[in-house]
Amino acid sequence: MARREHDARPRRPRRRRPAAIAAAAVIAASLGLLPATAAAVPAAPAATTAATGPNLTYVVNTRGGLVTDTLVRHALTRAGGTLVTSYDRIGVLVATSRDPGFAAAMRKVWGVQSAGATRTAPLPAESVADEGAPKPLSAAQAAAAGRERAAGQDPLEPLQWNLPAIRADKAHERTLGSRSVTVGVIDTGVDDTHPDIAPNFDRAASVDCVSGKPDTSPGAWRPTAQDSPHGTHVAGEIAAAKNGVGMTGVAPGVRVAGIKVATPAGLFYTESVVCGFMWAADHGVDVTNNSYYTDPWYFNCIDDPDQKALVEAVTRASRYAESRGTVNVAAAGNESYDLTAPTLTDPSSPDDGTPVPREVDTAKCYDIPTELPGVVTVSATGAKGLKSSYSNYGNGVIDIAAPGGDSDAYQKPAPPARSGLILGTLPGGGWGYMAGTSMATPHVVGVAALIRSVHPHASAAAVKALLYGEADARACGKPYDINGDGTVDAVCEGTARHNGFYGAGVADALDAVRR
Repeated sequence: MARREHDARPRRPRRRRPAAIAAAAVIAASLGLLPATAAAVPAAPAATTAATGPNLTYVVNTRGGLVTDTLVRHALTRAGGTLVTSYDRIGVLVATSRDPGFAAAMRKVWGVQSAGATRTAPLPAESVADEGAPKPLSAAQAAAAGRERAAGQDPLEPLQWNLPAIRADKAHERTLGSRSVTVGVIDTGVDDTHPDIAPNFDRAASVDCVSGKPDTSPGAWRPTAQDSPHGTHVAGEIAAAKNGVGMTGVAPGVRVAGIKVATPAGLFYTESVVCGFMWAADHGVDVTNNSYYTDPWYFNCIDDPDQKALVEAVTRASRYAESRGTVNVAAAGNESYDLTAPTLTDPSSPDDGTPVPREVDTAKCYDIPTELPGVVTVSATGAKGLKSSYSNYGNGVIDIAAPGGDSDAYQKPAPPARSGLILGTLPGGGWGYMAGTSMATPHVVGVAALIRSVHPHASAAAVKALLYGEADARACGKPYDINGDGTVDAVCEGTARHNGFYGAGVADALDAVRR
């Protein structure tokens, strides 16, 4: 999962070219440079008798401009579509249609660059990047931790081995973060009533984007009983208040917003993700946390017309957010994939229908938003500081590493911590353990929020430069045999300053805030 503009980092040119083309188009769109008129404008296709199929959602990516978008909307209706919403600033329209030929028809319309279905069938699936269900913290465990806390610590902080692993505890002596900084958790929803989250929650920047269109109804951003607790866990890792209650976030003084984009089945569709990035960009969100992949395809291949449209839509949205100063951070994934391998087997796509195992060409197929240009890609480490057993990796793909937890059988923490997983907040006022690159990403997001707190006028590029430049370099080390069975489980390539396991190194909150 590679792309980045951090100049000191090695590149894989064969992967950069498609991303660079997409980025150029997005930059033009964000600056209002896409053509608004043309010398000759072909008429919209005549309406036809459409076939009837399932009512699917589509994204239609245009060249931009008032004339173009007006004609495309007219053609969209004539082709049997219903407009859900449009993001004119990036030339992305969201529509629904029961015509299986809708996307093909729209690709023939003048002014349309790509169009594709965002889903295959509304079947349950789960695509958040975590390792298993949360393990709730018992009252007895919480009480024991409270008895072991040092002066100034929140009651559950002794269990958070991950904070000293990135020197967040030392950074807090300098700053807890600024109330003027907001982090957006693009995820399954955030429980803003949780006592560790409520003091820092930013309602004005929170929204439900599941339909692809913003819903600002009070509480729409909260997870329901059917939703995963994933987003609430992530929010607590980032910004749980240092208030004498529960745990402490990496940036306990910043504000956190819930940007809900996942269906109750745990599906993160393109139209929802686009909505999430656009909302964050236009509502003052400084950093976004993206611990998911965009369904229904684990890898979206640009030689497939539908999947190409999904890559382009999310690229435009994420780049627009970055152009507005937002730093976008994403999880690398939990399949132990070497993302620099020429090909990989994707056994789980489409995950909203019947998966068909396929071999994908990594030069043409991308995990989005993780592999998009400008997005910070995070791998996970365990309590011993090694790459987590499940974490994806790849030199030129991973930007930075952070604690995501691992099995105690592989990386057991030192006391008083009792679990090698990551403690976080759970809906309903509880706390629990999870692990995954989903849990690593909030650590980097928290450090980025602290950087923005001490450098309020820093650009997204400057924040990323500090993230990478102040990370603690970590060499590949001896051959990686995490389970000790004598077989190498993954191969780390690169230098001590930049490699496939740890990128530029492990995030360092203290160094990042004292520069």
